[in-house]
Amino acid sequence: MAAEFSDFEDEEGVEEPTLSDSEQVQHDEDAIVEKPLTTESIGECLSLICKTGNGLAHAYVRLDIRQKEITDISILKHFIHLRYIDISNNKIKDLSSLGYLSQILTLKADQNLLKSAKLTELPYLQKADFSQNKITDVDGINHPLLDTLNLNDNEISEISPGNLMKLTRLSTLELRSNKLSTTKGLCLPSLKKLYVGDNLITTIEDIGRMEHLTTLYLGGNRLSKLDGFSEHMKNLQYLNLTKNDISELNEINKLKCLPLLRALILQENPVSYEEAYRIEVLVILRRLERLDQDSYLEEERQEAEDIYNQRAESDAQADPGAVEVIHSEEED
Repeated sequence: MAAEFSDFEDEEGVEEPTLSDSEQVQHDEDAIVEKPLTTESIGECLSLICKTGNGLAHAYVRLDIRQKEITDISILKHFIHLRYIDISNNKIKDLSSLGYLSQILTLKADQNLLKSAKLTELPYLQKADFSQNKITDVDGINHPLLDTLNLNDNEISEISPGNLMKLTRLSTLELRSNKLSTTKGLCLPSLKKLYVGDNLITTIEDIGRMEHLTTLYLGGNRLSKLDGFSEHMKNLQYLNLTKNDISELNEINKLKCLPLLRALILQENPVSYEEAYRIEVLVILRRLERLDQDSYLEEERQEAEDIYNQRAESDAQADPGAVEVIHSEEED
C-alpha cells in the first residue's frame, strides 16, 4: 500500500506556505489569551503609601505590573491616586483608562502592543516611556509638564507640524529606530537632547531653530548633505552623524555656524576614509575638541592651525576680503 503523505510533506520542490510579516503579527495577536488586571491581582502590585492631593487621606501611589502578560488595564480608572505606573512588557493595546489618573508623574508603557500613545492630557506627567510598541504617530501626546519622552522602536514615519506644540517643557526626546525620513515637525522650544538615530532621514528640517539643543544624535540615517543647521543652534555641543552617506569634506563647512560644537562623530561615513580626514575636519572646525572617539592632540591642533594659516594667506593674496576672523569665546 502506498504511504500516505500530508499535502506538503516531503514533496520535492514544494514549499510549505508561510505568513507575511503583517499576517504573522496578526496571527500572534489573535493567539493572545485575554488576561485583564483584576481587583484580586492588583493588590500585590501596589506600594508606596502617600497623602492624597487634599492631604486628608492616604493611598497607594505606585503600581508595578511588569511582565505579567496583562492585556486589559481598564480597572485602573478607579485608582485615581496613582502617580508612578509601570505596565511595561505586557500585551496591552489600550491606555485610555489612564486618562482618569490626573496625578500620574511617571509612566512606563514600553514593550506592549500599543498602536497609539494618545491620552487625555495629564497635567503632572513628567516622564513617559512608550518604546518598543507599534505606535505610528505622536497624536495625543499633549502633557504640559512632560520632560522626557521615549518613543524608540516604533513605526512613526512623520511628525506633523504642531503635533508636539504643547510640549513646551520637553528637554529629552528619543525617536530611535522608527521610519522618519526627515526631522520636520521636531522644533521644540525647550528641547536639549534629541535622538533620531537609525531612521531613514535624508533631510534636516525645522531643528535649526532649537537654540537650547545641546545633543543631537543622527547616526544610522541616509544623510548626504548637511543643510539645515543654523547659527540659532548656539548651544549644540555634541553631534553624532555616524553611519550616514556624507562623502564630501565641503559638507563639514555647513557646521561652522555652530559656535559651541565640541564633539563630532563622523565615523563610517565615506568622508571618514579620506586621506588626512582628521586634520582636514579640524582645519574647517577649529574649535572642535573631539572627532569620533578621539580627542585632538596638541600636535594635530598645531598642524591644522598651520594649514589654515597657509590657506588663509593664499586666499588673502587672491582676495583681500576673504580672510575669516575667528573670535575668542570671551568675545562670543
